[in-house]
Amino acid sequence: MIPLSLEAVAAAVGGRLCDVPDPSTLMTAPAVVDSRAVQPGGLFAALPGEHTDGHTFAAGAVQAGAVAVLAARPVGVPAVVVDDVLDALAALARTVLTAVPQAMVIGLTGSAGKTSTKDLIAQVLPELGETITTVQSFNGEIGMPLTVTHLDQGVRYLVLEMGARGIGHISHLTRIAPPTVGLVLNVGTAHVGEFGGREQIAQAKGELVEALPAHGLAILNADDPLVAAMASRTRARVLTFGTKTDSDVRAVDVALDTSGRASFTLTAAGAQARVDLALHGAHQVSNALAAAAVAIGLGADVDKTAAALSRAVLVASGRMEVTDRPDGVRIINDAFNANPDSMKAAFTTLEAMTGGRRTIAILGEMKELGDSGSEEHRHVGRLVAAAGIHVLIAVGGDDACAMAAAAQQDNPQLNVVHARDRDHALTLARHLIQPGDIVLVKGSHSVELEHTAQRLAWPDMAGGGSL
Repeated sequence: MIPLSLEAVAAAVGGRLCDVPDPSTLMTAPAVVDSRAVQPGGLFAALPGEHTDGHTFAAGAVQAGAVAVLAARPVGVPAVVVDDVLDALAALARTVLTAVPQAMVIGLTGSAGKTSTKDLIAQVLPELGETITTVQSFNGEIGMPLTVTHLDQGVRYLVLEMGARGIGHISHLTRIAPPTVGLVLNVGTAHVGEFGGREQIAQAKGELVEALPAHGLAILNADDPLVAAMASRTRARVLTFGTKTDSDVRAVDVALDTSGRASFTLTAAGAQARVDLALHGAHQVSNALAAAAVAIGLGADVDKTAAALSRAVLVASGRMEVTDRPDGVRIINDAFNANPDSMKAAFTTLEAMTGGRRTIAILGEMKELGDSGSEEHRHVGRLVAAAGIHVLIAVGGDDACAMAAAAQQDNPQLNVVHARDRDHALTLARHLIQPGDIVLVKGSHSVELEHTAQRLAWPDMAGGGSL
C-alpha cells in the first residue's frame, strides 16, 4: 500500500476531514468495505448494503485498526466525508495508481474463466516482475478499486478482472484503472438475460480493448468468433490465442488424462514447449493459453512460461476442485457458478474421469439467462443424458424440473431425482452415493451448492454429519 496522509486522501477524493485529530495520520493498509477485514492502518469505506448500512460499522472498524472511515456523513470517529462513497473509492484508486507509474494494468474480461485465468497469470507473470491480482473475484465497481489500493512501489503488473452487467460498465472500470494490456477470454451465455443476447455481451466486453492505448496489447481468443472480431475495435497491437492454426499462441496435441487434467504443446514465437496442467478440466487449456499469451506478449520465454503453467495450482475454491475420499468417492466441486457453456465443459471433464465408474451430477439452476432460461436448462438436461451420467439430482425450482425432464426423456434409464435446495440435495446425495462414485456438483452461486460439495467432500467436518 502507498502510504497516504488522511489530508491527502481527502484531497484525492474531494472530501473533508471530520473528527480527525491529526490530518497527517497515514493510511498504510488497503481500503475495505467489510469492517471484519480491516487491517491496522487501513481505510473503511462505509457503503450502503443490501440489508444494512456500512456507516453502522464505522466505530467498530476504527476500533479494529482503521485510521479513518470513508463516509457520506459524520460518524463520530475519524472520517473523510464525501458526497458519494463509491465515487470517492474510485478516485482513491486512481490516485494510488498514479503514484506507482511503473505499474502496468492488465485488464481481463470474459463470460467465464476470469478468476481461474487471473490465478494462472499470477503464477506465470512474476518471472517478469512483481505481480498483484484481483482479490478473490472482486471485479466490479466496488471490488476492483479495493484491489488497486493494495499497490506499492515494488509492483510491476496489476492484473484486474473487469466484470460487466451492462453496456458501459467496463468502460467505467477502465477509467478508474486504464489498462495497457487487455485480455478477452470469451463471449458466452452468462448473464445473457441481463444483456439481451450474446452480441450485446460482446459489445460490452469489447469496451476493454477499445480503452487500450496505441502502444498497448490486446489479447483475443481466436477460437471465439465474437472475441476475434474485436480486433477491429482496438488501436493496440493484437495477439491471439487458441487452437486454430493461425493463433499466435496455440495449443496442439491436446489430451485429457483419466483425472481430467489436460496436456498440450504450447506453440508461440517460433518455439514449442510441453505443458502438463495439474488443474482439472478441459476448459483450463483455453485459460492456460490466455495466461501464456499475456506472459509471452510481455516478453516471457516460451519454455519458462510452459514450465510455470505446469507448476500452477488451484487457488480459488469451487472451480473444478477435486477431492478423493477414503471410500473411493471423488467429489468435483465446480459449484462457484454455472452457465450452459461451463456445464458442457464440466461434463467433458467428467466423461474423461469416468473409467467405468458410476457418475452422479448434482446440478443447480443457472441464473440470469432471461427468457431463454427454460430452454437452456432443457438443453443442459439433454447434455446430461448424452454424457452417460448415471444419476442426476436437479436442484431448484421450475428450471431444475425442466432440466430433469429433458434428461429423463433422452435417457429413460437415467436415475433422476429433484431437490428443493442445497440441504435437500445433500440429504439425497448421501443416500445415493456409493463407494467409488464420481460426483460432480455445479450450479449458479446463488443456489449455494458449494456448501453441498464441501460437506460431501469432507463428511466429518463440523456440521456436516456423516454418510
